[in-house]
Amino acid sequence: MELRQLQYFVKVARKQHVTQAAEELHVAQSAVSRQIHMLEEELGVDLFVQKGRNLHLTSVGHLFLSRVEGILTDLERAVGEIHEFLDPEAGEIRIGFPHSLVINLLPAVVAAFKKNHPNVKFRLRQGTYTSLIRDVSRGEIDLAFISPFPESHEHVTGEILLTEELYAIIPSNHILADYTSIRLEQLRNEPFVMFSEEYTLRTIVMDACQTAGFVPKIEFEGEETDTIRGLVAAGMGVSLLPAMALLEGGQMQPVKIRITDPQVTRTVGLICRKGVKLPLVAEVFRRFLYDYFK
Repeated sequence: MELRQLQYFVKVARKQHVTQAAEELHVAQSAVSRQIHMLEEELGVDLFVQKGRNLHLTSVGHLFLSRVEGILTDLERAVGEIHEFLDPEAGEIRIGFPHSLVINLLPAVVAAFKKNHPNVKFRLRQGTYTSLIRDVSRGEIDLAFISPFPESHEHVTGEILLTEELYAIIPSNHILADYTSIRLEQLRNEPFVMFSEEYTLRTIVMDACQTAGFVPKIEFEGEETDTIRGLVAAGMGVSLLPAMALLEGGQMQPVKIRITDPQVTRTVGLICRKGVKLPLVAEVFRRFLYDYFK
């Protein structure tokens, strides 16, 4: 069974006429008839029945048509995806990101890239540290921003893009609100507003507090930077957030203060699947990001 036979079969089924099908296919009528006959011989069934001057599908012909149309559609889509894979100015980039990067970093880099690559599409997936590594490892996404950057991993590789400072955030009426910098130990007795356990920012803050000599007293937990920021601004406690999460304005804003001891930072990196070649458009975006953050 040849691809050409399937294409001829679908065309005849749609036109219900060998001559008209041959004209659209730009081949001889005899060639179409011969291929249809060979297909019926191979299948051992009649796909068409003559009614007047037209050819009509038999019941098994209708069944075969529905399957063949699906196969040809999938084949056409696969060919298109290969062309997109090889075309740096088209195609789709599947990229993952943590919530803490969605406010400013991700929109900025996508907009900058689209200026010179307007036809590239992005499919975005938000996730946690664990889910992003999993999705890249499975090939469900091409690239992922991730924090902290995994220095060594069996299935993913990449590079650190930047190191970002975390700031203490406190209510505007707090006794430390006029300070330009503090030691983390000065927040020892404060209630903390913390990310949920599955978020790596929580681990970074817990480790920093341990380095400062105390275990934070957690009063509230949240899953979004907006929630953490809002609760602190409302006087529910204190927290630590990365600089990028504090760029967005609004009526309810906490006070941001630099921490000098210990200095608290996080790495932000870009990962891809180890040992697997990226689609060309994703590779172009990867190189763009490395240049962008230099």
